[in-house]
Amino acid sequence: MTRPAPAVAARGPRVLRGGVLSVTRSPAPAARVLPQTLLAGVQAAEQGPRGFLAPPPPPLQGRPLSLLALRPPLLQGAMSSPPPPPAGLVQKLFGYIDHHQDEFVQTLKEWVAIESDSVRPVPRLRRELLRMTALAAAALRRLGARVDLVDVGSQQLPDGQTLPMPPVILAELGDEPRKPTVCFYGHLDVQPAAQADGWLTAPFQLTEVDGKLYGRGATDNKGPVLAWIHAVSAFRALEEDLPVNVKFVLEGMEEAGSVGLEDLVRREKDGFFARVDCIVISDNLWLSQRPALVYGTRGNSYFTVEVRCRDQDFHSGTFGGILHEPMADLVALLGSLTDASGRILVPGIYDHVAPVTEEERELHAAADLDLAEFRRSAQVERFLFDTKTKPPASGPLCERQHCRLSAAVSPPPVAQVTKYLTEKFAELHSPNKCKVYLNHGGKPWVSDFNHPHYLAGRRALKTVFGVEPDLTREGGSIPVTLTFQEATGKNVMLLPMGSADDGAHSQNEKLNRYNYIEGTKMMAAYLHEVSQLKD
Repeated sequence: MTRPAPAVAARGPRVLRGGVLSVTRSPAPAARVLPQTLLAGVQAAEQGPRGFLAPPPPPLQGRPLSLLALRPPLLQGAMSSPPPPPAGLVQKLFGYIDHHQDEFVQTLKEWVAIESDSVRPVPRLRRELLRMTALAAAALRRLGARVDLVDVGSQQLPDGQTLPMPPVILAELGDEPRKPTVCFYGHLDVQPAAQADGWLTAPFQLTEVDGKLYGRGATDNKGPVLAWIHAVSAFRALEEDLPVNVKFVLEGMEEAGSVGLEDLVRREKDGFFARVDCIVISDNLWLSQRPALVYGTRGNSYFTVEVRCRDQDFHSGTFGGILHEPMADLVALLGSLTDASGRILVPGIYDHVAPVTEEERELHAAADLDLAEFRRSAQVERFLFDTKTKPPASGPLCERQHCRLSAAVSPPPVAQVTKYLTEKFAELHSPNKCKVYLNHGGKPWVSDFNHPHYLAGRRALKTVFGVEPDLTREGGSIPVTLTFQEATGKNVMLLPMGSADDGAHSQNEKLNRYNYIEGTKMMAAYLHEVSQLKD
């Protein structure tokens, strides 16, 4: 789930050497010296935070229980029936993870404390992004991974200012041909957050209340990224052979549209990604109380509609009632986009929407979703639809003068939307000026959920949670999923660990301690299950 990115001038990807363990993997533009700010951050990160095997810290202190009124609880953090006990290696891994869970929470606290906001392009926050990247790179090096910091260029802002973008981390752990290679993608940046927006805790100070870990980035996406690192660290700490080769792709611009990442992935398809067998992403949430695997996202198209009268404000007393108010024109235009049921009225837009298959209808019918409970959790009286399946297209969501039209269509319906709104504006006979343009388009993605990779994911979830997971499509968008799939030709799976009520991008974002720790076990079990797949 991303926001449109500011105007960007990507100045060619370059590979930066992040230390003696780094290697340049494929023909690319010439390497350059790591920026001093990031180099200093790497050194500080290497020296500062505790290693993963340090003694567990004391648990975080909770705040008053009145914080439980943040929203009606959808999940209570535990499954209805306990799973059967795992055997052998997996049982040892689970025991280690349980024993070190307070330490893992403390590490998440250190990560959440960094305000790695990529949405607001200001120098202070960009420095925080560089610091976050350095901290993650240091954590991977402590696992023994070979880490490259790949420069994806700089960001040209509308005012002419140029800001560096955080490098993308490409890390490798193991290179044994007899083992399958799993590639994990995650992101280190977050959405903006301020306590004045309605947070009941400090957003960049992880606070545990009744088993819930509140903080910006806890579930989206620092918690899941750390869970993967902790899962691998469990194998290392127990001196057990890692059953697969693992590659990490960690970026710092996902919330701003993954700027520069698509070009990097395509450029490295015969380099870093050449021997990847499958790709897994944990950047989404369960649908309900039951764990889920996600095999599709619907994509989105971000349009901006601007109505302008002149370049400065009018005095409302002097000019009110004698002008064509731009806001009134804008409201009329946005109101013309959908009917009362939410159906998009732009002619031809549904011609681009893929139909739901019969197999998917059966999957969705079996999904564990209580619509009444879902409505209560969302704090709304009713939804537009009372079914689990609907066409993957939705109407405008308006934030001030910004209109988001989200539809699973490819390519984005630029011509249809622009033509429709231009014609509707002409019908208003307004002397104002109207401009419609596409900010950002994310393509829809769908994967083969009958692939053996999904079997490994299902087995891992059942081992930890004791139930068969739902197979669902995600309402949000993670554009890089399709890029990975197209560039590598490999199966991509979304393996979420967060609860449906985690509030990603919202006030009081949280991650249940239960989901964090059991999710770490799930990821360790997943690595084991992938190693058991037959060619």
